[in-house]
Amino acid sequence: MRAIVERIFQHLVTAPVLLGYICAALLLQLAAGIGVALWRRRGGTAGGASVANAEARDSSAAWPGWREFRVARREFEDGAHTQCSFSLEPVDGAPLPPFKPGQFLTFSLPVSAERSITRCYSLSDRPNPTSYRVTIKRIPAPRDRPDAPPGASSSHFHDRVHEGDVLKVRAPSGHFCIDPDPNVPVVFIAGGIGITPMMSMLRWCLNEQPERTVHLYYGVRNSDEHAFKRQLEELARSHPRFHLNVVYSRPAPDDVAGRDYHHAGHVNAELLRRTLPHGRHQFYVCGPAAMMESLVPALSDWGVPEQDIHYEAFGPASVHPARATQGVPGPSLATPLEVRFRRSGRTLVWNGQDENLLEFAERHGITIEFGCRSGSCGTCETQLISGAVRYPHTPDHDVAPGHCLLCVGTPQSPLVLEA
Repeated sequence: MRAIVERIFQHLVTAPVLLGYICAALLLQLAAGIGVALWRRRGGTAGGASVANAEARDSSAAWPGWREFRVARREFEDGAHTQCSFSLEPVDGAPLPPFKPGQFLTFSLPVSAERSITRCYSLSDRPNPTSYRVTIKRIPAPRDRPDAPPGASSSHFHDRVHEGDVLKVRAPSGHFCIDPDPNVPVVFIAGGIGITPMMSMLRWCLNEQPERTVHLYYGVRNSDEHAFKRQLEELARSHPRFHLNVVYSRPAPDDVAGRDYHHAGHVNAELLRRTLPHGRHQFYVCGPAAMMESLVPALSDWGVPEQDIHYEAFGPASVHPARATQGVPGPSLATPLEVRFRRSGRTLVWNGQDENLLEFAERHGITIEFGCRSGSCGTCETQLISGAVRYPHTPDHDVAPGHCLLCVGTPQSPLVLEA
């Protein structure tokens, strides 16, 4: 009986039938592959979404516009009580998107009943899904102009922002961020309140890459201005690959070398050459104008490749690294250029007296909203109706097509601005 069935089956399964079976199997396999691909595109597998979907969620997690945050805690970080940290929690209670260590937050501050100002402050801790932290230094009147008003935004934070208050905040932004390659040692160089983005990058690096070699050079006048002193010393004790170098320029009588600070003087290229081991390092520099204007070019002169020098200037510090200037050379001071501010109804003549278009507008009584004054936050971004604007270096902020940044831009031709 079995032999009869086998003979019948062999008779029925001819070559054309076998070919049909093979084609059907291939079609079923192709359909299954398409189905799986569509399923992953719509929602991912049961174990998690694809990398592309995860990146899409991360990039869209930051909120648009302003979001309300409540001050959960405020704490002074230095002996003189000039630097205060503010821990912020979202009013809506939703998880916070991760940020890149080194980025900043933008605040809208009602400094009076009639006026709000926009300012940017670096995040000073590693990413946390429940809260953000910024550390703000009180800015007094300039020493050579004691009659001038102190910093409006820093005074507002120190004098008027208390625990429980609600602030309007934009999502983290900025390109001054740590390179995540764990194989390259990193050197953080901070002056004064420039320590804030370094604290964010440092704490992230020690937590996520504990085997990475990290150096921090932190320059202040003395122990009164030494922010995060206890925290930094504890981090250095608990992480053998973290090398802390504190530099006091004017030690107080009771400041002790080896206990409160490691070097006297300033953070400069000579100190780095003397104390850093030989080899490639990624350098991150943030501090006052004098430090930035001397140290960043000195690193280039030392032979550090351009791609290994990262910096962020506070305010209108002029930094001229060894890199090509964006655009063609600017016009001679002998060639005045007409600049029209359309919304303000003013037409003025640029003669090169001002550092940038923001200062030019302010000198002529035209109000422009600004935040960082260094091309990072984009608050002063203005529609460029006609003409061309030149930048000394590519701004950190991604300028929208047909717009320009007034705080770092100068005219390359006659301009018409929507401002």
